[in-house]
Amino acid sequence: MVRAKSWTLRKHFEGFPKTSDFELKEVELPKLKDGDVLFESVFLSVDPYMRPYSRTMMKEGDIMIGSQVARVMESKNPTYPVGTYVVANSGWTTHFISDGKDLQLLPSWPEKIPRSLALGTVGMPGLTAYFGLFEICKIRAGDTVLVNAAAGAVGSVVGQLAKIGGCKVVGSAGSDKKVAYLKQIGFDEAFNYKTVGSLEEALRKASPDGYNCYFDNVGGEFSSIALHQMKKFGRIAVCGAISGYNDTVPQKGPYIQGPVLWNQLYMEGFIVSRWNDRREEVLKILLRWVLEVRGVTVPQTTVRELMLLPFSQMPVYANKSQVCSHTLLFHTQHVPLAGDMGVGWVCVSIKACRIQYRREE
Repeated sequence: MVRAKSWTLRKHFEGFPKTSDFELKEVELPKLKDGDVLFESVFLSVDPYMRPYSRTMMKEGDIMIGSQVARVMESKNPTYPVGTYVVANSGWTTHFISDGKDLQLLPSWPEKIPRSLALGTVGMPGLTAYFGLFEICKIRAGDTVLVNAAAGAVGSVVGQLAKIGGCKVVGSAGSDKKVAYLKQIGFDEAFNYKTVGSLEEALRKASPDGYNCYFDNVGGEFSSIALHQMKKFGRIAVCGAISGYNDTVPQKGPYIQGPVLWNQLYMEGFIVSRWNDRREEVLKILLRWVLEVRGVTVPQTTVRELMLLPFSQMPVYANKSQVCSHTLLFHTQHVPLAGDMGVGWVCVSIKACRIQYRREE
């Protein structure tokens, strides 16, 4: 019998997530029936969307939501032989049983890149960046593109894809390390919004002529200011609003109708699942760009223990993550401890597109 360890939502979040909001449970999984498949989790994700979605998609006691790359341990389903890898939405659990539905196979994955990218650059974040840029912003060569939370899992890919598209790219991030990372992966301009004297002046200095496109991951005060720096007929893709995810009282801010009207802006919110029918097509494009080394970087940063999983949410929502947004890696391969990120953190590269964690056996 296999015992699965799972982090569950003990209590719905109020304000910033706390470790006491989670509970680690262990259950014995039943024997497989015909058509069933037993999976072992290899990579688990931690993403900002989990914060607002947990309120609407989960009840207290549920396994924490999230995507994962998993490997078949035992199978009574011919579609999924032992050793097969899939992407599943099975949450923060070490093992799970599936009837084979709603799984995405990872066939013919190149050996030269880690499968964890199926949760990052060649997964949901990469798809989000692609569709937001090419379907909402409709970028054109020569455009100036602004992206906030630019060192995150989505933002970092947005910048790199915009460069592939021939654009000038300006990124905002919350630490000097992140700003250095953005310069390293090809951003034309980058600044630390926490240390600039004036956000308005920083945006104007980075692009005195304004911005054609704005990929908004943050919302709030940043967006209220950025809207005034858009060029006429500018396009805005609203991908996230992380600045308000932990608010217990809704934010109040300036009305946006003025700059939208006078500059005749196009502004649209989107959720990546809108383009599920094009998922495989675009994943192949992203994978090809990674393999061709067209500026789409893939390094990782790793943390060691399953027990640290709830702690990983804290820097994401407090905007104190050392490098970028998070993917959780549970892997048997040993990576020696290094770096200055605190007890239990393994710094493989500060160029990480996603922070990752591993489980040692």
